[in-house]
Amino acid sequence: MTARLLALVAGLTMYGWGCALVVLAGLGVDPWTVLAQGIAIQTGWGVGWVTNLVGLAVLLLWIPLRQRPGLGTIANIALVGTALQISLTLIAPPQTPIMRALFLIAGVTVVGMASGIYIGARFGPGPRDGLMTGLHARFGWPLWACRAIVEATVLVAGILLGGTVGIGTVVFAATIGPAVHASVAIVDRIRAAARMRRLAGPRALSAVRSAASRSRDASSRGGRSSRPPSTGKCP
Repeated sequence: MTARLLALVAGLTMYGWGCALVVLAGLGVDPWTVLAQGIAIQTGWGVGWVTNLVGLAVLLLWIPLRQRPGLGTIANIALVGTALQISLTLIAPPQTPIMRALFLIAGVTVVGMASGIYIGARFGPGPRDGLMTGLHARFGWPLWACRAIVEATVLVAGILLGGTVGIGTVVFAATIGPAVHASVAIVDRIRAAARMRRLAGPRALSAVRSAASRSRDASSRGGRSSRPPSTGKCP
């Protein structure tokens, strides 16, 4: 349980950091961050804090869909935007085209890795993913259609509000799926290996104890058989 909680916190924090790298690249961001950027431009609030508020607003949409949030849902709302805002404050934006491209690539990579880590913790979906799965469960629409409708809506809204769209938006959309898939597969393999080690430990100890017990029994039998037979007379 403790390891899962640490994975959840680490994954969500990394996710916010990766989003910050994509934002700092200035080449375009994912649809939800486009919306957060647009709201931030119109209100003067930080993009990270807006991200938290958007997550909370999306969570409210779960009510008519009869979705139940988990610990991971609440942690997502609290941590991703906070990590994003802190990272934007601490990391200087890149100044050259090459560095901007590197920031974009690094950001997408970190987000993909982070997704595998926090999904692997299995504490429930984030508010945005939960909205899509809720629409699927409520109306029977395909998941890809739910994602397309939701993300197209927030992307258009973000553009109208002044959010950044560019090549980074396309790169993110094209690569984040494979990156998350690879990360989840790696996390699953690590978890399976750790489980095997945990199971192998008690089994190995039990085997050693059994072997030691058999060795003692054999020694005891050998010792008895090696003593000369008793004659009943004193020597």
